[in-house]
Amino acid sequence: MNASEFPIRYIEPVFRPPSEAHSLILPVTNGCSWNSCTFCDMYTAPQKKFRARDEAEVLDEIRRCGEQLIVQRVFLADGDALVLPTHRLLRILEQIRQCLPEVQRVSSYCLPRNLRKKSVAELQELADAGLGMVYVGAESGDDEVLALVNKGETYESTLSALDKLGAAGIARSVMILNGLGGRQLSRQHARNSARLMNAAQPEFLSTLVVSFPQGEARFRQTFENFEPLVPADLFRELEWLLEDLQLTDTVFRSDHASNYLVLKGILGADKPGLLRRVREAIDDPRNARLRQEWQRGL
Repeated sequence: MNASEFPIRYIEPVFRPPSEAHSLILPVTNGCSWNSCTFCDMYTAPQKKFRARDEAEVLDEIRRCGEQLIVQRVFLADGDALVLPTHRLLRILEQIRQCLPEVQRVSSYCLPRNLRKKSVAELQELADAGLGMVYVGAESGDDEVLALVNKGETYESTLSALDKLGAAGIARSVMILNGLGGRQLSRQHARNSARLMNAAQPEFLSTLVVSFPQGEARFRQTFENFEPLVPADLFRELEWLLEDLQLTDTVFRSDHASNYLVLKGILGADKPGLLRRVREAIDDPRNARLRQEWQRGL
């Protein structure tokens, strides 16, 4: 099948979480409805201006996928599919169920702000219709850091969204950005991010390293005094985060391409081993099997 025959029309660039590498990427929106986080360049291209995609087109693409493909996982793109009204999402999920019966899980990104007007009962409807997981970019649990990067969220707004999702039975994969507070706010960024995770107890937690592939100019418009962390500082911040995490059964991953140090485990069972790996990287980085700069990216 060549690109002209593929049943889905994409507007590049298209983004998805690392764990959705083998999923069918189904755009239900274009771009991000917030698109004001100064650390994020994902949806800043002119063609990625936010809009909801035509529902009839999306439903027809699902139908044609069912005629041509065997799919086990679907990721609803772009940046925050849950901004769509619940009734519209339900129609999309029902079409997936009917036309792609082999699908075992549907997932999407989710901005906490998109759940402010959605009740737990609505989210339970979505879960019953097949929405099994959402990826929430919390980025930080520290209100000062969140304000400086124009996240449009607070500790409380993020926790409220995560609690709603948990109550509805939707698995939560939360992302924290290592280094987002710079040198000045590193400790409080780590401590308050751990506090947020302890309160939410997400099913999955990952850390990425804040990166600026298109430069820091946009970021410094709101965070003028930002001092980026060198690898040793990033590892120290990660140590603080892990020390304070009190999670009971959370899958932890620090294996995104932006990370210098690859970590995988279950928190809390593997917490001592993960901390040992981080401390080894602090004490003897030459023997810590770190990624080289050319191996890193977004």
